[in-house]
Amino acid sequence: MDESNATCGKRLASIGLENTEANRQAYRTLLVSAPGLGQYISGAILFEETLYQTTIDGKKMVDVLVEQNIVPGIKVDKGLVPLAGSNNESWCQGLDGLAPRSAAYYQQGARFAKWRTVVSIPNGPTELAVKEAAWGLARYAAISQDNGLVPIVEPEILLDGDHGIDRTFEVAKKVWAEVFFYLAQNNVMFEGILLKPSMVTPGAECKDRATPQQVADYTLSLLRQRIPPAVPGIMFLSGGQSEVEATLNLNAMNQAPNPWHVSFSYARALQNTCLKKWGGRPENVKDAQEVLLIRAKANSLAQLGKYTGEGESEEAKQGMFVKGYVY
Repeated sequence: MDESNATCGKRLASIGLENTEANRQAYRTLLVSAPGLGQYISGAILFEETLYQTTIDGKKMVDVLVEQNIVPGIKVDKGLVPLAGSNNESWCQGLDGLAPRSAAYYQQGARFAKWRTVVSIPNGPTELAVKEAAWGLARYAAISQDNGLVPIVEPEILLDGDHGIDRTFEVAKKVWAEVFFYLAQNNVMFEGILLKPSMVTPGAECKDRATPQQVADYTLSLLRQRIPPAVPGIMFLSGGQSEVEATLNLNAMNQAPNPWHVSFSYARALQNTCLKKWGGRPENVKDAQEVLLIRAKANSLAQLGKYTGEGESEEAKQGMFVKGYVY
């Protein structure tokens, strides 16, 4: 739920709705008020508008989440901009004024934060881009902890490209090493962060696709080489995978022993079929919420290694990769 208003508008446009505050409010109300959602979801990352927004019946979104035992969080970065001196790469802005904003978000009810930066494999990545991404994440994490927020550290390796899984592994090793080096340099307490990385997969245009077991093997190998066991949780992003693919890959990872809580932090891979089922029609809200709960339960089972994939719809198997995806 941390998509910017512009990105939320693209989602709404896909079902024929205008990007108005009322339509965004209606959709977010559907999500936060789904009965029983808290059985499967422990936290929800919100966009700033949502943190201060009410539901269509006048309740604070934050209060509705808390009533479901879901911890509210907040996206604090200000998006990607071109990185001068790089190979058409990006850096993430938002450090200016982050401390007072974080304090205000805490007062509003947020208890954790998220900062997303990206690394593009087809464009390098250059050493400059990797260091900029790692430094920004580290400064954000330190500021968040100073203001009582648990930082979710998100270095996303974009799916763009036709590279194989070994190239993704190589780049991710470098990125994660830089991230944890600068986290330590900034005195970030590892026990007080959560990592939201990409799974190690081939590029979206690679002809050699990976099985869930291959994704799990590569990703867990990378975790063991680069992530300190003091980090309590790994919350994978879906990054344009289909709903079913993201769940199968998560399930495979949880069928092997590891020292972390390995879970999910999905947006599109939780909401896509729910959004289509709703279609902007009030009479479809209940059915859409049921679809959301199906996906939430599937991923809850996957974090226990107990998801089978049986009975999934064809729609849930459709990929959602968007080249150059931005929030």
